[in-house]
Amino acid sequence: MIVINSRFLTQRITGVQRFSIELSLQIKKKLGCQVLFVSPPNILHNDLAEILEVKVIGTRTGHAWEQLDLPCFLNRTGKPLLLCMGNTAPVMYRNKVSILHDVTFLRYPKTFSKKFLMYYRLVIPWVLRTSRHVFTVSKFSLEEIVSSYKINRHKLSVVYNAVNPIFEHIGDDVLNADKYLFAVSSIKENKNFGIAVNAFKIVQKQISDLKLYIMGDMNADSFRNMGHLIDECKKDANIKLLGRVSDSDLIRYYSNAIAFIFPSLYEGFGIPVLEAQSCGTPVIASNISSLPEICGDSVLYCNPYSIEDIASKMEQIINNAELHDDLSRKGFQNTSRFSWRKSAEVVVRIINSL
Repeated sequence: MIVINSRFLTQRITGVQRFSIELSLQIKKKLGCQVLFVSPPNILHNDLAEILEVKVIGTRTGHAWEQLDLPCFLNRTGKPLLLCMGNTAPVMYRNKVSILHDVTFLRYPKTFSKKFLMYYRLVIPWVLRTSRHVFTVSKFSLEEIVSSYKINRHKLSVVYNAVNPIFEHIGDDVLNADKYLFAVSSIKENKNFGIAVNAFKIVQKQISDLKLYIMGDMNADSFRNMGHLIDECKKDANIKLLGRVSDSDLIRYYSNAIAFIFPSLYEGFGIPVLEAQSCGTPVIASNISSLPEICGDSVLYCNPYSIEDIASKMEQIINNAELHDDLSRKGFQNTSRFSWRKSAEVVVRIINSL
């Protein structure tokens, strides 16, 4: 029996949760009744919990459930192998495999609350030390983990993200009537939200009817130093802050954009790039962190520290139809390199070896 820590079902869906959900669905297909999904009682995604046949255990929630209720259950049931896919894991339980997606919390600590940082800095070294094997989502992240924690690289493996098949081109006459660039971002420091907005304003001077649509959590209360930028965006009629949207709406926004803009300073993988490419949208992406590894020659790279360079790349993709179509074609080819099925096969193979 393999037990999967399904605390991700109690959380809002971001990249880590999407990875955990997609990989879990594939592992369920492969292993069937050989795998047991367990979760705290505060499940948000009941439809997924039903598909995975989740067993609710314990009474606590959050980290307390993970560090107390989960290991108590495992110790009572013969100490089976545990798979944890959301960075953290019960530190006192040693028969486990863990997945650490990246070390953004070390490289960009201002992105996180003091409470979050304190917990991760305390727990992550113990998780790495007490796990039998550790996965991460790119070769870039693997090297970051090795250099940050001096862990033996033979203890780590790469299991890539992928994109759900629902992400495909869907035309929309209303959105297609607008000439817009699209970004999926937040006001976290590593997402480089401000520089994308400032680059757009340069291009806007040349193309007055150009718009910028931004999807993501813009909670200025958590990042007060960025609140002024959000206020500026709200005053610009050509910038639309969409907040969080459903997957169906996200697909439409991707599909009908001139280009997808992703000038991130630090990414363990960068799922939004593959989502945009699956919808046929050309991508302008940062030339650092994991993105060259994930994107190859399928995107138009930009210097994420240069407003002028990002603006120049925006103008290129808007004014050069041949470049636009070439990147769209290469994007489709790039996404075919990744699949949740293949990633699940990597995980299952190593789990079986343990």
